[in-house]
Amino acid sequence: MHLRQVALQSYTIRAHCQTAADFAASMRRVRQIGYSAVQVSGIGPIPSAEVRRICDGEGLVICASHEPGATIVGDPHAVVERLGILGCKYTAYPYPHVAFDGVSAAVGLARQLSAAGEVLRRAGMTLAYHNHDIEFQKFDGRPVLEILYAESDPAFLGAEIDTYWVQAGGGDPVAWCARLSGRLSLLHMKDYGVGPDRKPVMAEVGSGNLDFPRIVRAAEASGCQWFIVEQDHGFDDAFAAAEKSFRYVKERLCS
Repeated sequence: MHLRQVALQSYTIRAHCQTAADFAASMRRVRQIGYSAVQVSGIGPIPSAEVRRICDGEGLVICASHEPGATIVGDPHAVVERLGILGCKYTAYPYPHVAFDGVSAAVGLARQLSAAGEVLRRAGMTLAYHNHDIEFQKFDGRPVLEILYAESDPAFLGAEIDTYWVQAGGGDPVAWCARLSGRLSLLHMKDYGVGPDRKPVMAEVGSGNLDFPRIVRAAEASGCQWFIVEQDHGFDDAFAAAEKSFRYVKERLCS
């Protein structure tokens, strides 16, 4: 295996990114760990140009972002403008801003995302869909995630598969990477473990139960461009966890 490009997206680190000074210090630490790219999401009210300047100064590529769902479908031109400032080609719809209460809701969102994605595509950018477990509820025997991809235009809506949330929803991360061949631009690598209380826990990559060698092979075969280590919550030391994942990825998943 040879991962094309490895990046970090961390909800735990973003707690240290609420001011420009803290964001700069955090990006310096991320670069020192060894990451050469980051996905930007949930940081403080820092101007996009300043975010770009800080990342450029640390030698970090902004590989992707998460933009508010309502903004993506309601004002995709604003998304294009922000991505342009960030120097970023990819963004992902992060979480449903509408209720999935039936097939029609999923179909409606799929078509809205296709329309927004067409605007981004004209600007040379790519819109992807980031899943959680909520998209694995079924209507008419099909999970919402299947409906979203079936009812959207593959030319305008790609995928950002999240390995943990696919597993949490009862899906197979390997199978979903494979079935989205040609649409899988981004992969969120987050491991799935079980705690002492028998409840699921988010774990550093390589510390849980997901078969990342198989996941990565399937994602590579589907054309994935960025392999993004993600941390949501449950890590006492966000930077130590990011480093643990990075070491596993470099030692076990790169050749």
